[in-house]
Amino acid sequence: MGIFDKIREGLKKTRDTISGQITQMVNSFTKIDEELFEELEELLVMGDVGVNTAGFICDQLRGKIKEKGITDPSLILGELKAIVSDMLQGDNELHISTKPSIILVIGVNGVGKTTTIGKLASRLKGEGKSVILGAADTFRAAAIEQLEVWADRAGVPLIKHKEGADPAAVVFDTIAAAKARGCDVIICDTAGRLHNKKNLMDELGKISRVIDRELPGCDRETLLVLDAATGQNAVNQAREFQSAAGITGIVLTKLDGTPKGGVVLPIMQDLGLPVKFIGVGEQVDDLQPFDPDAFADALFDVQREEAPVLKEDRDVWEEEQHQEEEEILEEQSQAQEEALAGEALLEQLEEQPPTEESLLADIDAMLEETQAEESQEEPQEEPQPEKKKRRFWPFGRKRDEE
Repeated sequence: MGIFDKIREGLKKTRDTISGQITQMVNSFTKIDEELFEELEELLVMGDVGVNTAGFICDQLRGKIKEKGITDPSLILGELKAIVSDMLQGDNELHISTKPSIILVIGVNGVGKTTTIGKLASRLKGEGKSVILGAADTFRAAAIEQLEVWADRAGVPLIKHKEGADPAAVVFDTIAAAKARGCDVIICDTAGRLHNKKNLMDELGKISRVIDRELPGCDRETLLVLDAATGQNAVNQAREFQSAAGITGIVLTKLDGTPKGGVVLPIMQDLGLPVKFIGVGEQVDDLQPFDPDAFADALFDVQREEAPVLKEDRDVWEEEQHQEEEEILEEQSQAQEEALAGEALLEQLEEQPPTEESLLADIDAMLEETQAEESQEEPQEEPQPEKKKRRFWPFGRKRDEE
């Protein structure tokens, strides 16, 4: 399965909710008017695009329609896809060119933070990079053990301390180990709490000072992991973390199990945060780099599944449908006429019951017709037993002579 197919399959629920319903709505209109835009905006809001982003998309669409002079509602979906694709453009690349580079991963409990770290480590290792993990989320129960399991799956080393240890100390030891082993990328599992911004900022500030001192000038990414299934709550989480920490990108997980994938749009539009990776499944290779064009194609799937029908094609389709309806009506009319004829015949028989002579004449006519049909059929060749016996005569004679 290719990258596009994985993204397309992972976005099936979102596509059905957003583009599927939009397509049905658009096809119900014969002209582009304000009522169409009102329904479009409502469907976008229901798809967790958000009120502000939905209004922005509709305004952009109005401008495109006016600029191109579009009057056919069936052409809206293609323009909508182009607008969404433009909105998703941004710095979606992971900047890890220095050796070593460091990635700090943040996220609340249950969003798939540890799983994301394991999948990301496996992906980078598959690209030929040497990776080391640091278990710096030391306060969440079983966080270290879970990360250790994923480190074993990905086949990368893990630096850990005891539960409750200082996260900055774990980061320090991980950086030292990376230097000693010549690793390319350090991935640290960091804070997963947001109940107190001051504690979060103090913890991240301390980690940041360690990195500045031990790896001055290194490439650094701070990724926030969000669960797409939480919809607008994910946007609120991103807003809170953005104000408390220097987030450089988003990892949006569990897109395959939710129809709320439209949350990508307000994250990028309202918060200006680029999406770096998306999770579209449970397998190790289901963490995919975010590709705006592929995402828009998979979300709307204009060319493959839900392509708008051009006016010429729709006219042909309507003509075919009209012909089919006429054929069905003709068949129904013919069946009705036959039924009426049968009823009339029954009434006639009830009024004038057949005599014995007429019944015998009808039977004779039926027999003659049957015999004529049988005479026209080609006679089938019957097996000839004499010829079959003749095939065995020489063997019989030989036994008699012996």
